Amino acid sequence: MIASLILAVRFLTLVPVPGREAAGRGALGRAAWWFPIVGFALGAALAVVDRALQVAFSPLLSALLVLSLWKVATGGIHLDGLADCLDGLGGRDRQDRLAIMRDSRIGAFGALGLIVYFLIALVALADMPSHARGRVLLLAPMVGRLAPLLIGPRFRAASPDHGTGAAFLESISRWAGPVHLVVVSAASTWLLGRWGPVVTLGSLLGVSIWSAWVARRLGGLTGDVLGSGVELAELAVLLAGASLATRGLV
Repeated sequence: MIASLILAVRFLTLVPVPGREAAGRGALGRAAWWFPIVGFALGAALAVVDRALQVAFSPLLSALLVLSLWKVATGGIHLDGLADCLDGLGGRDRQDRLAIMRDSRIGAFGALGLIVYFLIALVALADMPSHARGRVLLLAPMVGRLAPLLIGPRFRAASPDHGTGAAFLESISRWAGPVHLVVVSAASTWLLGRWGPVVTLGSLLGVSIWSAWVARRLGGLTGDVLGSGVELAELAVLLAGASLATRGLV
């Protein structure tokens, strides 16, 4: 169990944790039980850092620093998946799309998509009043890391014999998503009141639609698609949080 936690932390973040991680083809899928918990820890750290930075800097600059730290702390792994998906979707057919996504170079669609993504996330976070920012920052990484647990078991792998994504899809438990959905929904109620579950479920629904559309274009899911879902779920929470805060609902 601890070995799976170590694997989850090392896979999802750049935090150097000691110990021996779980190994084997299905290890990451089994470690997925820990994903939302790692997301909670990440969100808590971001909320604390954001509160400290707001003492010294303007809301815009502190939001920029927090968002930058957020993406650096995760190694940009999910941003890479988002960029690969955006590039790959421009391919002629299924095989061409998968080949583009496996290419380590970033294309025009991917680069533009990351710029737009970062700008939207930055403005959404900067527009939130300080009392709401910490709560939204705490929720977003949890919802983001819940998304693969719910989406993964519903689709087959686009390339069953290629990449960590296929191994993840083979070994992830169908119970992990529903169990954590209950926990994260309860946490969202604590953080955002009655709007919390609406934000959580709405974000996950949007990511599910995105994932289903991409899976249809690729003939299944890949690790990049799952990673893009993490980023889009987080962005959806930020946007919803900004909208609610603007209207004084959180």
